[in-house]
Amino acid sequence: MASPTPEELKNPARERSLFSTRAWVAAGFVLVLLGILAGRAAYLQIHKYQHFATRSQDNRVRVVAVPPPRGLIYDRNGLPLAVNLPSYRLEVTPSEVGRRLDAAGWDALLDRIGRWIEITEADRRRFHAERGRKRPFQPITLRFNLSDEEVARFAVHQYAFPGVQVVARPGRYYPRGGAAVHSVGYVGRISEKELKSLEDPENYSGSSHIGKTGVERHYESWLHGRVGLQHVEINAQGRALRILDEEPPEPGVDLLLSLDMGLQAVAEQALGDHTGAVVAIDPHTGDVLALVSKPTYDPNPFVNGIGAKAYRALLTDPDRPLFNRALTGRYPPGSTIKPFMGLAGLELGVTTPEKTLWAGPYYKLPNSERKYRDWKRGGHGRVNLHKSIVQSCDVYFYDLAYRMGIDRIHGFLSRFGFGQRLGIDATGESPGLLPSRTWKKGRHGVAWFPGDTVNVGIGQGFLLATPLQLASATATIAMRGKRFRPRLVRAVRRPGASRFEPLPPQALPPVVLRNPAWWDVVIEAMKDVTRKRNGTAWRIGRDAPYAIAAKTGTAQVFGLKEGQKYDAKKLHRKLHDHALFIAFAPADDPQIAVAVVVEHGGHGGSAAGPVARAVMDYHILGRAPEPRAPEEGDGRSLVVRR
Repeated sequence: MASPTPEELKNPARERSLFSTRAWVAAGFVLVLLGILAGRAAYLQIHKYQHFATRSQDNRVRVVAVPPPRGLIYDRNGLPLAVNLPSYRLEVTPSEVGRRLDAAGWDALLDRIGRWIEITEADRRRFHAERGRKRPFQPITLRFNLSDEEVARFAVHQYAFPGVQVVARPGRYYPRGGAAVHSVGYVGRISEKELKSLEDPENYSGSSHIGKTGVERHYESWLHGRVGLQHVEINAQGRALRILDEEPPEPGVDLLLSLDMGLQAVAEQALGDHTGAVVAIDPHTGDVLALVSKPTYDPNPFVNGIGAKAYRALLTDPDRPLFNRALTGRYPPGSTIKPFMGLAGLELGVTTPEKTLWAGPYYKLPNSERKYRDWKRGGHGRVNLHKSIVQSCDVYFYDLAYRMGIDRIHGFLSRFGFGQRLGIDATGESPGLLPSRTWKKGRHGVAWFPGDTVNVGIGQGFLLATPLQLASATATIAMRGKRFRPRLVRAVRRPGASRFEPLPPQALPPVVLRNPAWWDVVIEAMKDVTRKRNGTAWRIGRDAPYAIAAKTGTAQVFGLKEGQKYDAKKLHRKLHDHALFIAFAPADDPQIAVAVVVEHGGHGGSAAGPVARAVMDYHILGRAPEPRAPEEGDGRSLVVRR
């Protein structure tokens, strides 16, 4: 078959048709693309206008949180206990460093900074942890509390570290050091766990510290204040240029405590080298005038992170300075429980003021040969309630407790706050232990025995009380049944106010007796404890220009076998008895109620009594007493624990 000639292949009409088709297809494709571009542009510029306008504004304006000044804390006389002082910090803003860094790059940067400012491993770990949870534009504190020398040294080389700067922030400082630290507490850096548990975490934007213990923690929501905001104009590198708008932070509330630091110092000094606790309360309001736990410690190193070595030294100290003995310590109340047991006997109709008992050197339960010995080797002879309180007769209260029974004892003592938290506005309060049949069965898996009741009758056995509970219960006797919740904060000063606003006392359910005259019976006996020569604390009150109602106590720290004698000279100091003392004064117009515990101090009258007298003298007379001779025995109770 012959091939077509060129003339036959040439078809102009066909070529024009093919070109025209291709041109329309290309034009249609271009129109579709233009339509897509126009639609996308309309979508972005019209529908998404607000979104991208905001994004563009964010690129130009940054919102920065401004932490509020923390509220200040004062004692009742206006002495500052917790203040804010300027403190230099080294802060790093990741977005301003100038380049994206991996972990190795960050470590290299910290190594370079470390040439001029010491950066510890703890600082590095904290920095990396915060870098992982904060946004790049949020500053991260690398070092707290820089010295003036460190600030000057870094300032010379700061040009080489974009995004790293020294800033002045208010830091918490406790000018009284360890004085009242167990009441005031301290602040520390916010942990990850604390941050997650905050009810309003946004209010802590820019804040690095939070209350950890004491009043600082209990009133955290008041002391912290409200965070402020700054709208800061930034350049393309993220560097701040100027502040466009500002919403200032709201300072925290200032607190006026009930503590009298002069009284606090007298109590601490009176304890001397002993470990122990002192709690003094205003019976009319529940104001805690002094709250001492000794030994103490300086809270200032805790603010920005105490070193591991220093913290380990505090933890391993055998005297446990971190332990709040006044609120958390649980001690057998010893003979200080006897006025309350006497009131219970009167209220429950088990005894009367006139009823007498022959109190020999020991007591025996019916159908038992076990001897519960009195502290006085020859016994006290015939005694009534008054004499048994004045001379601290154990046998009388052995018998009284047995006849009342643990169920009625538990019910009556609980009305004074034993065995329960009183609700003081601080942290770490213990409920003590007011034993019962149910408690012993659940705790030890055995029944309650009559011997257990006998021991409770003189404040031993399972019964445990805190110094705060003893002071509060003593104040209740002083007020003849009226009770107030112990408190540390008595007034507040809100932001913008010039004066403190008093807080009303909080009344607790009163102790109402069937016969109000029974208060006088017990109070008269407590007065004779300090003014009668045969009273267990007569030397404490013999030269006092005011009447003191008191009760001494000595609590064993280990049990004695039947017939075993207590000889302190043969025992290690840590096995010596605790010395206790409760008192209120003036007895006829009470202004102060005091509870003192001197650990391993021996006799309540000789070791704890002078401490209470020093506290009362300062509060009532405005001076501390002169040193006096040691006391004789105060009614040490030698008991056998079942």
